[in-house]
Amino acid sequence: MKAATWFVRVAFAAVFVVNVQCALSFALWPEAFAGAYELGSAGVAGEAAVRGLGIAFLMWNCTYPAFVVAPARFRVLGWVILAQQAVGLVGESLLLAALPAGHDVLAASILRFIAFDGGGLVLMAVAFAVFLFARRAK
Repeated sequence: MKAATWFVRVAFAAVFVVNVQCALSFALWPEAFAGAYELGSAGVAGEAAVRGLGIAFLMWNCTYPAFVVAPARFRVLGWVILAQQAVGLVGESLLLAALPAGHDVLAASILRFIAFDGGGLVLMAVAFAVFLFARRAK
């Protein structure tokens, strides 16, 4: 049980750390990312849009710390986090599918999110399943 608890903590914490790093980068240095979303020429409005995305990422990650600290106590948050990750993955995939041709830089940026969110979802789902199985076998 102890190993399963640490596995789930490390898996969720790893995704959390990368999410927060991305969120802070967008919120603090939006000008560095505006071009990747075809917002570079939008000036202040483009930077505000990217900064707002960073703030939304921070809001999205508020559920992680309690779960990472006490996964048995806050087990329901594990389900919430997995649902959030799945919503992000599906939404990004739909966004990419609806994108017209000719937006290669934007498509590449969306693909990076899809790759990370898909990988993160698999990692966390496996760790959570191991954790839940270990709790039942206890």
